[in-house]
This record gives sequence, structure tokens and C-alpha cells, in this order.
Amino acid sequence: MLYRKIISKLEQYFLSHSNKMLIIDGARQVGKSFIIRHVGQRMFPNYIEVNMEKDKLKDRLFANVRTVEEFMFALSSVAGEKMKGSPEDTLVFIDEIQAYDQLLTMVKFLMDDGRFTYIASGSQLGVALKSTQSLPAGSMEIEHMYPLDFEEFLLACSVGDMAIEEMRQRYLRKEGLPDEMHAKILDLFKRYLLVGGLPDAVNIFLEEHNMVSIRSAHRNIRNIYKRDAAKYEKDSGKVLKIQRIYDMIPSNLENKKKRVVAKDIEDKKGKRMADYQDEFEYLTAAGIALEVQAISNPVYPLSESSSKNLLKLYMNDVGLLTGVLYRNNVKSILDDECGINLGSVYENVVAQELKAHGFDLKYYDNKKAGEVDFLVDSIEKLKKLTNKKFVLLILGEGELWDKITALIKEKNLTDCIYQLGYRTDAGEILKISDLYVNS
Repeated sequence: MLYRKIISKLEQYFLSHSNKMLIIDGARQVGKSFIIRHVGQRMFPNYIEVNMEKDKLKDRLFANVRTVEEFMFALSSVAGEKMKGSPEDTLVFIDEIQAYDQLLTMVKFLMDDGRFTYIASGSQLGVALKSTQSLPAGSMEIEHMYPLDFEEFLLACSVGDMAIEEMRQRYLRKEGLPDEMHAKILDLFKRYLLVGGLPDAVNIFLEEHNMVSIRSAHRNIRNIYKRDAAKYEKDSGKVLKIQRIYDMIPSNLENKKKRVVAKDIEDKKGKRMADYQDEFEYLTAAGIALEVQAISNPVYPLSESSSKNLLKLYMNDVGLLTGVLYRNNVKSILDDECGINLGSVYENVVAQELKAHGFDLKYYDNKKAGEVDFLVDSIEKLKKLTNKKFVLLILGEGELWDKITALIKEKNLTDCIYQLGYRTDAGEILKISDLYVNS
């Protein structure tokens, strides 16, 4: 079984006897139902599970439920003798709770009734919450779940807790790993870029090590994501635009600026980002795309200067991205093939990792100043704030070299900013650095 960090959250919730229902939100196929079932069956002798999407397609027992008693009556038809339990020994798992909007509004009454312990999950919960009125926000706690992050992937690949903790401590002490260990972790990271963190793909990797089967799983999941749009959006025109924007993500990430361009969505001039606001909100609320808004003036709070007109979208899983870009060609990543730009892949995996750890995603965009200009400006401000000595090392060459040189001289920062040009020892420089900035 794949270890997921959310297990500890589930255990704490079940032991807390909280008056709020925990609802696990996340895209399809990230492992929500499996992990809730695993922990729930272990901690409760009396376990009841109802999938509302399946009920909606078949028996529709819960379709017209409006009161607690009606809910209990419908539940008893599938749970039988288990209904005799108590909150201490009985867990009711409401899977895909968003299938019936009224169940979300009933959360407060179910929790007040207190007959059982409850937990719920939803694959399109973010979409449903935006359209559901009278939500009992004070009676629910929403926890987001994502594909396996890299640490969870390492654990799945039998890299133990002790090894991971040692790597963490070495990082804090600014010590490198032994060459053999570094090579192994780097190799696993490259495989993570290919496989991603969706449980189906990870399990196939562990059991078969078959890239063709992994890519088949990726295609199936992408198709599920696209079909889901038709379930939750009645306007067929919007469905097509949602699917089009989703399909465009990999090609957009291969472009220099990586931004969504409104006129490209329907190949119509004059279209604005505001024309597709609903479609963007669906993709991010459903958890299948990660939204990154532009910041033109990076001051706190960042939301004050964010722009919805300059938007980047990343895939929710890096394996889905590499599946589109490279299909079954693993050499492009494993063998560091020359001529293949992996910039979009690295950006996607970083965005995915940050989001899984609770960070909002922003990027810097200013017509008057580029990313390196912003960095130089930041060093100028930092120099005024402290007497401590520090240096900024800029590695690499390119068309901005002369501009950056002139900017450093203009701001009188030649004593703390050094342009090192092209280097073959970047790894050694990283080891002695306190902070790394990728531009």
C-alpha cells in the first residue's frame, strides 16, 4: 500500500470527535477513497460506505433526501444491521458527496444529530461548492489531497524514513550526499518526472516497471478529466472550451512565456481572458490544473497585485505532462538527451510540489523589469536593510548579460553581485549557497 501523509490527518480527525465533518477534496484518481477506506476500516469496527455518484447512476436512493431521518432511512437500505452502531464504533463514509448538492447543505444537521462519525470526499467538490447555496461552512473542514509528492514517491520506492530524515538534516547542515546516494535519489527523481504521483501510475511502476502501461494509465486519467467537464457543465460550448484549454496546457508550457493566450483558445482575435473565467475556474476548482497568477508589484499581500489577465496553468501531475510531451520515450529524461528542453517539466514539478505543501502559486511579471532586474532590485533593498555581508552569484550567459552588468553598476552593487557566466561547477556552487533562485 502507498503511504500518504494525509493518513495522520485522518487519524487525528477520527480520534478528535470533532463537531465538523472532514471532507477530503481533490481531483479524481489521487487516492482519496482508497486512503479513507483503509484508515476507516482499521479504526472503526463498523464501517459504512456510500458512493453518491454510483447511487445517482443506479438506485437514486439519496436523490430526494432532505432531512436527517430521510438520510438515515436511505442509508439503512444499504447498511442494514450496521445502523445499530454508535459514533465511537461506526464510521459513515460519504464518497463523492458533491453528486447531490443537498447533501452538502445537510452536513450541519448530520453532525448535530451525532448518531455516527462521518467523513466525506469529493472529486468535483470545488466546482460544487461554488454553485451550492447555504453551505454550512462552520460544520465542515475541507482538506485538499494531491498526487503523491516526491517524498511519498521515495517512500513508495523503499527509501526509508531514516534515509529521508538524514537527507533533510544534511540539507539543513549544508552538507552534500555521498555520490552514490546522490546518484540514486537523482535517478528516482527522474523516474518521478516520468511516472508522476497518481496512485495508479505509481503502482504500475512498482509492480511492472512498464512505461507503456504507465502511459496507458495516464491517457485514461486525462480522458476522465475531460469527460468530467460534461458532467458538471450543462453548456456544451463551455465543455468544449474547458477541454480545449486543458489540452493546450502542455503546448503553452513549451512556449517562452508559458502563459495562456486568450485568442488561441478558439482561434479568435479580440477574445479576452475574462471571456473564459468560468472555464479557468472549473479547471482549478476540479483540481486538474494548477493556476499561477502574475504579480507585477511583489509587496505584501501578494493578492493585491495579482492579475487574472496574465495566467499560467500547469498540469496537476508531472507524469501526465511528460506523457503528452514524450509519450514512451524515457531517454529524453533518464539520459539527459541534448537538445531537449526540460524547463517546462521542472517548472511543473516545482509547482505541483509547492501546491501539495500548501503554498499559493504566483509568478513575477513586469513589463518594465524582468526577473533578474527584480532580483537586483531586491539585493539593493536588502543592502540598505542590513550590515551583514552577502553576495549574489549569477550563473549563465545570454542576451541580457550587458543589461544586467549595466544595472549592477548603476545601482553600485559591484561589491555584492557577481556575474560568473557559464560554469561547469554549478553543483559545487549550489553546495556553498544558502538560497537558490531559478530565473
